[in-house]
Amino acid sequence: MTTALDSGATLGIDGPALQLEEVEVTYQRGSIEVSAVRGITLDVAEGDFLAIEGPSGSGKSTLLRVMAGLWPPSAGRVLLAGRDLTHRSDSELAMIRRREIGFVHQLFNLLPDLSTADNVALPLLLDGVSADRIDARVDAALAQLGIQDKGPMRPEELSGGEMLRVALARALVIEPTLVLADEPTGSLDRNNSQNVMEIFRELHSSRGATIILVTHDPDVAESASRRIRLVDGHAVEM
Repeated sequence: MTTALDSGATLGIDGPALQLEEVEVTYQRGSIEVSAVRGITLDVAEGDFLAIEGPSGSGKSTLLRVMAGLWPPSAGRVLLAGRDLTHRSDSELAMIRRREIGFVHQLFNLLPDLSTADNVALPLLLDGVSADRIDARVDAALAQLGIQDKGPMRPEELSGGEMLRVALARALVIEPTLVLADEPTGSLDRNNSQNVMEIFRELHSSRGATIILVTHDPDVAESASRRIRLVDGHAVEM
């Protein structure tokens, strides 16, 4: 049965990797104040696989950006492994994202002038990891995603499914605490979507990765072990 969540209720279990406490996001659109996220409290346990679903404009992508420290909440708190992200500086948040949060953007955000291998290596380069460790971790990430032969290729030479695999390899190469994915199958056909979700299921089952993805597609959401639906900025557990 589907039930609406009280503003003080939690969805989570013990040992949360991520916690949201009464999180709200409001912003101005012209002269109108938009309430994108309304008082959401949520626990995500280590090793959980959570799908946040809802139609366009429901607040799901905004909520994901709040989780990643890309958008400060207007009210409430966000905690990653017990550490409050809410009032940290931009540089502190950038460091946390670079080392602990693997983010897969809806449009992949691959740099067109870099090869596949260099796109995957980028967060490690920014973090000052040594060259030999970068090579080893990039090779392992590409192999895990089945694209080890695509290392020299640039994004324009890849299919949509291959570009998503590169984006996911870049998210995983840092060995993150948390993997966040924004509509990861939004630009893919049904066959590629199914292949990509199989990768997410494998990451969850074999590595115990903590994964949160947002999607408008109920078929994609069914791959997760938990599902939440956002309706007008409110969370409803499925």
